[in-house]
Amino acid sequence: SPAGMVLSVLVILLLSVLYEAVKMGKAVLLQRALLALPRSLSQEALTEPQEEDSRDSSSAQGRWFWFHVGQTLFHVVQVVLGYMVMLAVMSYNAWIFLGAIAGSTLGYFM
Repeated sequence: SPAGMVLSVLVILLLSVLYEAVKMGKAVLLQRALLALPRSLSQEALTEPQEEDSRDSSSAQGRWFWFHVGQTLFHVVQVVLGYMVMLAVMSYNAWIFLGAIAGSTLGYFM
């Protein structure tokens, strides 16, 4: 039915927008994770840790760990969404294909 097809195209469009949003969220999380790393890991390995430096280093490593966990979850969501959109496009329906392209374009623009 035409209403079902329109709904299908809108769902694929929204999935594509969400895919782009998750991809951007993953990049922002990577940037925050890199900022949470200690200044120089090699320099820390060469010097003996001071009392307050070791606390700062361990808290930075803890923050980095949680950023990495968040990135992993974002990655899993991104892969699942990507495969869902790919599976829909593989239906070889031109309208579904155009919905995926429009959603990806809109998601990247936003």
